[in-house]
Amino acid sequence: MPFLQPSTSVNFLELLPGMRVADFGCGSGHWAVILSRAVGPSGRVFAIDVQETALSATRSQAKSAHLENIETIRADLEIPGASSLKDAAVDAVLISNMLFQADEKTNVVAEAVRILKPNGRVFLIEWDEVEGGVGPSASQRIPRQTTEHMFESFGLRFEKEFVAGSHHYGIMFRKS
Repeated sequence: MPFLQPSTSVNFLELLPGMRVADFGCGSGHWAVILSRAVGPSGRVFAIDVQETALSATRSQAKSAHLENIETIRADLEIPGASSLKDAAVDAVLISNMLFQADEKTNVVAEAVRILKPNGRVFLIEWDEVEGGVGPSASQRIPRQTTEHMFESFGLRFEKEFVAGSHHYGIMFRKS
């Protein structure tokens, strides 16, 4: 599989109509739109980013795709409770190409765990350890084993790996 392709990767996430999903670090909204279609009109996507320009781009994409189930939230996910979502509010959290940028990675993981319902899932997509000429420097990349340990230390259990592209790894965790 070539570079990260959300439209293909979403099939591995097993999302169902009516689910509530948080998109941590939504960026331009590409994932939010795909997640929105996967959960359907009865579902909800919370597109969260610290940058207003990213949220504006996400709202623009949602509007042009005629999707009304995407809610944008401006928040610094490195601050505990910043998403403003209630405890156990979502069925799934997507963290795609965002964790490597965070200084307070454990706070981001803690926020995902806090808002996740029991039996909910976290989908993590991060850059592979091998640089390959694209993406962040090797020092910024998080080894897969490190991310697994980080999420498991918050009580999540590794569930499976999924295809996330030629320069990324994808891991799914489940909350007990």
